[in-house]
Amino acid sequence: MRKISSFETLIFVGILVIGEGLAFAFYRATNNFESACIGGFIVFVIARLVSLAIRVADQWERVVILRLGKFRSLKGPGLFFIIPFIDAIPYWIDTRVITASFKAEKTLTKDTVPVDVDAVLFWKVVDPKKAALDVSDYQSAISWASQTALRDVIGKTMLSDMLEGREKISSELQKIIDERTEPWGVNVISVEVKDVLIPSALEDAMSMQAQAERERQARVILGDSERQVAEKFGEAAKTYINNPIALHLRAMNMLYEGLKNNATIVIVPSTAVETMQLGSIAGMTALTMGLGQEHAGKEKEKGDALSQQE
Repeated sequence: MRKISSFETLIFVGILVIGEGLAFAFYRATNNFESACIGGFIVFVIARLVSLAIRVADQWERVVILRLGKFRSLKGPGLFFIIPFIDAIPYWIDTRVITASFKAEKTLTKDTVPVDVDAVLFWKVVDPKKAALDVSDYQSAISWASQTALRDVIGKTMLSDMLEGREKISSELQKIIDERTEPWGVNVISVEVKDVLIPSALEDAMSMQAQAERERQARVILGDSERQVAEKFGEAAKTYINNPIALHLRAMNMLYEGLKNNATIVIVPSTAVETMQLGSIAGMTALTMGLGQEHAGKEKEKGDALSQQE
């Protein structure tokens, strides 16, 4: 039942105050207390009847009116009148979009996995007459229709499809629920699957499977990278085949960079030294010592600079 609006209360109080004022004035004029009481009672009855006859519906409300048990009309929004004790208002129907959450617990999927699914239904009444007359409690009926539809969809869906294709499940649920509720004057706007909960043991197994899949992909990517590097080295080797001078310069540069950065002794096969035309082992040793002295000189210069700053 809908509560009485402030406008209806204001009408009742206004008529009652005016009537009682007139009754009191009549009593002062005639000094007849019994007539004044009867007049006050009559005014109270009239005020009550008028307040019962006046109704106000909000912008989003539609009112179903029955006259002696038979459908009379739909009223609202705004001000309207009824005949007290003859007309009845069984429903004040809200035509706004309504949200309702529903769920299915421990329901088996097509591959026999128990899951808990939570969803939200967005719906609205488009035909208040059908919603009031064709079903006893349309809100409860929508709730049960949603739950049974969700269980039916879960039983026909594989777990992997349910986890990956929520939009498809939501669309299928909307279609099924809308077909069931259309005769009741209800339109299903959308259905959103919020969460799909699976057993913890299965969740751990799926996590391990996903981790193993990521490791496999990482190894495949690493192997492919090594193959690409080998191909690039092969292309570089083809470039140096017909250009020995470029090969010698590249080898000398690599050797020089290694000795310069690390200041260590590098053992190089004599065949490689001859190929790079660096001379004998003694010459190689002298080159190494020279680089070492150069590195020591740089370190000494850095130390002197620091001591001067101090």
